Amino acid sequence: MPGLGTSFGRGGATTTPRDLAESDCIVIMGSNFAENHPVGFRWVIQAKNKGAKVIHVDPRFTRTSALATDYVPMRSGSDIVFLGALINYMIQHEKYFKEYVVHYTNAPFILNENYRDTEDLEGIFSGYNPDTQTYDRSTWDFERDEPLLPEGEAATLTEQLARKKKVGRPKRDETLQHPRSVFQIMKRHYARYTPELVEEVCGTPKADFLKVAEALAANSGKDRTSAFCYAMGWTQHTLGVQTIRIAGLLQSLLGNMGRPGGGIMALRGHANVQGATDLATLYDVLPGYLAVPSVKKNHNTLEDYLLTETRATGWWVNYPKYMISQLKAFFGDAATAENDYGYDALPKLIGNHSHYNMFQSMYQGKIKGFFVMGQNPAAGGQNARFHREAMAKLDWLVIRDPFLTETATFWYQAPEVVNGEVQAKDIQTEIFFFPTAVFAETGGSFTNTNRMAQWKEKAADPPGDCRSDMWFTYELGKSLKQLYQNSSAKRDWPIKNLLWNYEPDMNDGFKVHEPDDHAILKEINGYEVTTGKPIASFANLKDDGSTISGAWIYTGIMPDDKTNRAAARDGDDYVSLGWGFCWPANRHILYNRASAAPDGRPWSERKKYVWWDAAEKKWTGLDIPDFIATKAPDTLAKPEGIGMDAHAGFEPFIMNLDGRIQLFGPLADGPLPTHYEPVDTPIGNKLYPKYPHNPVAVYYKDLPHNEVHGVGNTQYPYVMTTYRVTEHHLSGPMSRWLPWLAEIMPEVFLEISPEMAGPLGIKNGDWVTITTARGQAEAKALVTRRMRPFNLGGKIVHQVGMPIHWGYAGIATGSASNELTAIVADPNVFIHESKAFTCDVRKGRIRMGV
Repeated sequence: MPGLGTSFGRGGATTTPRDLAESDCIVIMGSNFAENHPVGFRWVIQAKNKGAKVIHVDPRFTRTSALATDYVPMRSGSDIVFLGALINYMIQHEKYFKEYVVHYTNAPFILNENYRDTEDLEGIFSGYNPDTQTYDRSTWDFERDEPLLPEGEAATLTEQLARKKKVGRPKRDETLQHPRSVFQIMKRHYARYTPELVEEVCGTPKADFLKVAEALAANSGKDRTSAFCYAMGWTQHTLGVQTIRIAGLLQSLLGNMGRPGGGIMALRGHANVQGATDLATLYDVLPGYLAVPSVKKNHNTLEDYLLTETRATGWWVNYPKYMISQLKAFFGDAATAENDYGYDALPKLIGNHSHYNMFQSMYQGKIKGFFVMGQNPAAGGQNARFHREAMAKLDWLVIRDPFLTETATFWYQAPEVVNGEVQAKDIQTEIFFFPTAVFAETGGSFTNTNRMAQWKEKAADPPGDCRSDMWFTYELGKSLKQLYQNSSAKRDWPIKNLLWNYEPDMNDGFKVHEPDDHAILKEINGYEVTTGKPIASFANLKDDGSTISGAWIYTGIMPDDKTNRAAARDGDDYVSLGWGFCWPANRHILYNRASAAPDGRPWSERKKYVWWDAAEKKWTGLDIPDFIATKAPDTLAKPEGIGMDAHAGFEPFIMNLDGRIQLFGPLADGPLPTHYEPVDTPIGNKLYPKYPHNPVAVYYKDLPHNEVHGVGNTQYPYVMTTYRVTEHHLSGPMSRWLPWLAEIMPEVFLEISPEMAGPLGIKNGDWVTITTARGQAEAKALVTRRMRPFNLGGKIVHQVGMPIHWGYAGIATGSASNELTAIVADPNVFIHESKAFTCDVRKGRIRMGV
């Protein structure tokens, strides 16, 4: 999410699968698109059939590779070198879209004179603290003019807060020649990322790399556009966020953002990953990506919180409206201006409460109880053995799943696993299993990979005592409210006052009555407190307590009591603005103001999408404009302005402070993406030998059997990656229990090249044992030329690959790849590194030892 959000303003995919059919070139990296998103891949095929280049860059030759026009091999974990070299190529050969870059990015902005780049400091940025392994970002800001404020008194809370946060406009050089301009800093930063370095670090032949560079250069500009598609192959690294960031930099230089056939397609996982993220399954965000209050920030009062989080310029000036409306959605009439709308009742973060820190606390005995809903950490968590040991420390564990997963059975089945040490006789955990309803037995919505919410109706009752997660959560909430109804303790105020009224329709025609999903949707959308009338646009939300909205980005999905836009089915799917609802405001391509030139006219007739209608004095086109509808392109920014008044009519990236793409943008591990090797790697960092790994990566050194291999560990000479197959989902809970799917894909396997298999005496179908410092796994060998050795500067390195879907429970059983992985994380979002680590492989099974 921060990879896209830092650059463009929002964390969602910038385009849609359907729009890929309009691309002239599609680069797929970090994804096996055809295998894992086969329905969406039809649009890639349509583009190919119309003459588009489809380039697949991947360590393995996959189903996607077979359908691409070009396959380019690349070692896992070296993506930033590859992409950085593409940036260098575009700059050196002047293939970047200069007019787009000058007007729509922060390339002209001039940096603080105290800033120092990795080229000055041998691999780190200024502000690095080696003791805490963190950055002080104070030297990363721009030189700015003195802030100016509008005349007169502020009329609203939003205006008052914005005035307090106002900073001056960045100083600029639109010739891009100033040595401290973002453009020149970036040019210098990537100057050493060359085709020769790609060959040495990525193992990609120079000719193959140049083929990609030339294709992108030829298919970007006023009349042509290229798209990038990625998935977990980019995210699951200690540089995951920065890998996505660098793709954004490249696409911005080429002028491909906000335009038809362009953008970055973030291919989300299972059906509702996007929706679950939007409505706050992450520990540090509330619904709609508002920040969870934290004791480590100035969040003591609601005013402190809003002052800290609100931006004075751009659309985020409206933060107070969204937060106060959300507090009203939590606590209803009990949330008043006098009690800060119940703000003090929200829990405050006291540290990092992400997945791995949560399990660390569990292992340490700090967490006593755990609900597992839609997750399978006993097999799906990295270093799965540790996850099982952590859950064995709990007092109680609640599992909700259709099947008895590894997590539901770890306490009696795990001893049968080679790496499992949990014995039922040794643990005191009380375990409750609640069988759940499945897809067709529930109603509600899915939000798919391009931010589109689509409604589905319940088709049948679940069997027996099975109930949906919605039913369970609603009934649990009702029970808690009843238990606490007479409490006078301050800590119980949020439970007593929780707005929780979604009673089912008892005449819905089913025996099992679900909570009223339309009432829930209405609350998410938002409505007026006094009238109950739904709010048609998030622009109408208020900061005075008069509006309710559970997730402001979804406002408009139910513009009136009779309309559910998620259920709309007008026109063709993904094409018509009348099919489903894309947040925000049903905009299909984000930042689409950039599809027109600064003067408001389309860059070209061929790529016409959104443009300024001078006669009507408004933006119009083939999509909902992602811009102020009546703001003319020649509108100048007001130096004293706040909110959108501070942006010019030719600055399309409304969620960003300065209205432009942040080529230079602060993240935990630096303002520009930089290559570091994975924590398990066969070679050192050819760019910065002093810093082989991300210097601010998060290590969990206190966890048991969680050792990393480091650089060139001869005990573990092979590079390994993990991936998915079409026939299974996730760690298998939704597919390995189904006889049909289990029969189609019954066994876990390890893909290895013939060049590697021969010296090891391994033949196709043989059992092999894979070993890391974390554990062991066994699989059938799939000896295939889809895997190939990499020549890394004269050193031959072999790569292997293993699917993630197996475990010890279910119909189709086998070793979990997560018996092998370490818990080490990206410092921005704390995602693990399972797409590039090292291992050993030998012929034979674990128990046989032969």
